[in-house]
Amino acid sequence: MGSREEQSAVNGQQSAQTFAGQAVATRDAYGAALLELGKRNTRVVVLDADLSGSTKTAKFAKAFPDRFFNIGIAEQDMVGTAGGLSLAGKIPFASTFAIFETGRAWEQVRQTVCYSHLNVKLVATHAGITVGEDGASHQALEDIALMRVIPGITVIVPADGYETEQVINAVAETDIPVYVRLGRAKVPAVMPAEYRFRVGKAYTFSLGRDVTIIATGIMVAKALEAQKILAQKGIDAGVINMSTIKPLDTAAVLEAARTSKLIITAEEHSIIGGLGGAVAEVISEQHPLPLRRIGTRDTFGCSGSPDELLKLFGLTADTIVTAATDFFKDRQ
Repeated sequence: MGSREEQSAVNGQQSAQTFAGQAVATRDAYGAALLELGKRNTRVVVLDADLSGSTKTAKFAKAFPDRFFNIGIAEQDMVGTAGGLSLAGKIPFASTFAIFETGRAWEQVRQTVCYSHLNVKLVATHAGITVGEDGASHQALEDIALMRVIPGITVIVPADGYETEQVINAVAETDIPVYVRLGRAKVPAVMPAEYRFRVGKAYTFSLGRDVTIIATGIMVAKALEAQKILAQKGIDAGVINMSTIKPLDTAAVLEAARTSKLIITAEEHSIIGGLGGAVAEVISEQHPLPLRRIGTRDTFGCSGSPDELLKLFGLTADTIVTAATDFFKDRQ
């Protein structure tokens, strides 16, 4: 086989046949992709913090017990051990819930992994408000901000299962620290069959003459739903899937800024420090225009079903529609 990039493309095509067009939880796609990756690449090792049934790394553990390490309820040790395995030439994937991977182990991520530029893949599940009934203590709404601020780390939030399996294959072909954010609940399939993920590249469904919605994760589906509603109201809306939040695809953001009158960001995360903050930094410095950010505010979550919580915290297509219609109403 030729270059690493070519090999990555082949891996993406192999995985593309699994979840294209299917509504699945991104953590389920991760477990399946990790299993297939382990068959092809013996350098891949997996670590977990006693949550492998929930993070879906259990499939890998069963198939490759000599390459799986349950570190126990010790996330700091898990990240430190992953750093050591990377120095031994392995490609470690370290998984636990997002609140623990980015919160409890933040110092190890910064000091051990990123400061030394180690080849560690931090894949966190159960991110965001859709953890649901587990409540505020398990709902990571700050994890993107916590990871984004660390120098040298790449931050990725796939939109569906199809993109997730491509992300897992793609990051395995890199030699950089990566944080991949996944969810617990099933999400709709949104990415087209011809889509091929590339680290650092957004996917533009379309640009809107009036508004472009830049979304990430599960909010991409909400953005596409909002686009249809806005069309019925005579507002031309576009949608961009910004799955790589760091490094941000600034070219895609600026293209949207030059095309549209308004940018709306949408994320299942606090508006402080996440996708909305990243987009605001770009357009305020390079192409100022009105921006509305959809996400949780300066608040913790609470217990409830995923759908109830998405509605309670305004993470819906209707909220995006209201943000756009209010903007254009104010300009009349």
